Amino acid sequence: MEIQSCYPLKEYNTFGIAANAKEFTAVHTIDELTEVLKENTSKQLFILGGGSNMLLTQDIDALVIHVDLKGIKTTQQENDFVHVEAMAGENWHEFVLHCIDNNFGGLENLSLIPGNVGTTPIQNIGAYGTEIKDTFVSCQVIEIATQKIVTFTKEECQFGYRDSIFKGELKDKYIITSVVFKLTKVNHKINTAYGDITTELTKNNITTPTIKDVSNAVITIRQSKLPDPKELGNSGSFFKNPIITKEAFDRVYSLHPGMPHYVVSDTTVKVPAGWLIEQSGFKGKRFDDAGVHTKQALVLVNYGTATGQELLNLSKKIQDTVYKNFGIRIEAEVNII
Repeated sequence: MEIQSCYPLKEYNTFGIAANAKEFTAVHTIDELTEVLKENTSKQLFILGGGSNMLLTQDIDALVIHVDLKGIKTTQQENDFVHVEAMAGENWHEFVLHCIDNNFGGLENLSLIPGNVGTTPIQNIGAYGTEIKDTFVSCQVIEIATQKIVTFTKEECQFGYRDSIFKGELKDKYIITSVVFKLTKVNHKINTAYGDITTELTKNNITTPTIKDVSNAVITIRQSKLPDPKELGNSGSFFKNPIITKEAFDRVYSLHPGMPHYVVSDTTVKVPAGWLIEQSGFKGKRFDDAGVHTKQALVLVNYGTATGQELLNLSKKIQDTVYKNFGIRIEAEVNII
């Protein structure tokens, strides 16, 4: 386990931002992770997963620990369900495909989301009517300060919309090493509530979709809207869809009656941030090498040599313009470093 100095991170973040780590090491086992934490208690640490949910605006003046733990195993079998544990360093999409290949249902709507398994609970990732919390059982974590290994249940993770306890009071205190999901073996709950999925299935004359059909539909939809980070630097959706009060929604809707929306509760409404950004004139706009994707206004892209600061400035400009136009504040979904 080697610690390297002034290590380039361009290949370790999906925006492709050129930034360096003061020090860098990759860990492949729990023992290696425990050892590096124990031996570097006096150092500032930065934990790096798949690098898909962050924007680097500067060099990282810390020891960067790249969590590269691998492995997938079945931990419990029931008549209708199976518990599957995936290590934190497993690529998320490859793990989803592994589950589908074994006819384990529940994650298919989350196909093609970038990143690794270990970071998915932090953000409570979600797409097309499904979130991590819907199948999450528990996660194993290691406490950075003490190297103690403990397990967090779903309730203890305090999941919210793109949120968890690991983004709040326990931020930077634990490292997730593995996650357990409860998935269906039979009688899969097929979720095709989102119109895009229904349209794609209809296009292929599929009336009784399998979990594989839903996954394929989601992959096709995402590929048609979202750029491949290997070809164009991005971090997927840069902004959260804002959830506003019904009173605030009624005021905005009276001025913009075509505004799409989703009722969350009796008192709150979710508005698509992509629509707000597009209506504000940013879709497809480019500012040097920082830009907004041509097909999906939620996605900021690096056309080659954009710096993190340039992308951050663009995001702030978008936020200010959306607020000026609609009185709605949109928040970044990615972590700004």
